[in-house]
Amino acid sequence: MALVHLNLNSKFLSGNTDVNIILPDLPRGQEPKDFYRSERKYPVLWLLHGTFNDYSEWVRKTNVELYASEKNLIVVMPSAHNTDYANWPGFGTGYHMFDYLTEELMPLIYGWFPASERREDNFIAGLSMGGRGAIMYAWAHPEKFAAVYSMSCVPQDIRPAAQDAASGEPAPNPWAALDRQRTLARLNNTGGLEGYLASVQNTWDKTAEVARRQDFPKMYFTCGTADFVMYEHFKKFKAYAQSLGLQAEFTEVEGYNHEWRFWERCIQDAIEKFLPGGETAGNAF
Repeated sequence: MALVHLNLNSKFLSGNTDVNIILPDLPRGQEPKDFYRSERKYPVLWLLHGTFNDYSEWVRKTNVELYASEKNLIVVMPSAHNTDYANWPGFGTGYHMFDYLTEELMPLIYGWFPASERREDNFIAGLSMGGRGAIMYAWAHPEKFAAVYSMSCVPQDIRPAAQDAASGEPAPNPWAALDRQRTLARLNNTGGLEGYLASVQNTWDKTAEVARRQDFPKMYFTCGTADFVMYEHFKKFKAYAQSLGLQAEFTEVEGYNHEWRFWERCIQDAIEKFLPGGETAGNAF
């Protein structure tokens, strides 16, 4: 595979940002001019990172390049900082991450690279915060994606977290303190609880609408049973989604925590679900 590191000045992010792009490689035995001028379009995976990470994490910590090469799959990995993939108009001169992906990065990828724009050839996935983003994009733009795969994240009802954050009681552990800080930042960014509930970030309430529709992407949710961050949320959302009749696949994997060893397994599973039995690249060594 070819790995492209793109640094661009973004209108929606008000400055420079980084993207890693995995592209299909020249097959052995094929002439470069025939391959690069074929005008063939390839399927695309929009792959989102988690909190504290960036565009480089998937390439540095998994074998995603290998798995993509086996399917002739383009993989696009943007940087999102700790934005939850939401718009933050009050940050600096404006940092509109949610709009950036669909309104700037997607046109760039479709226009500059051999990427298929067809819905059936586009997939979105992410881990933890990236899973939150993948769900949010799929819920808001179901016409753009054939499937969504969320690793270690599910839609969550913010109301209990908002109540806890406003309680003023000491946080029981550092993770709870971070979660409270993040909840307050989300609420401040949207002008309070009502603003958040009306925003694209509120995927919990939108799940009822998703369950009634027939035109949504295929949905996959997975979590490790030892995940202290997400497993209880996973079980709660699974029960809620099933009560609504949501057509989705839920997978629990014994023993795994909120960790890269789990996400390494997940990215293989995601690509196989997106492109089952698809063609292989043919470069055996």
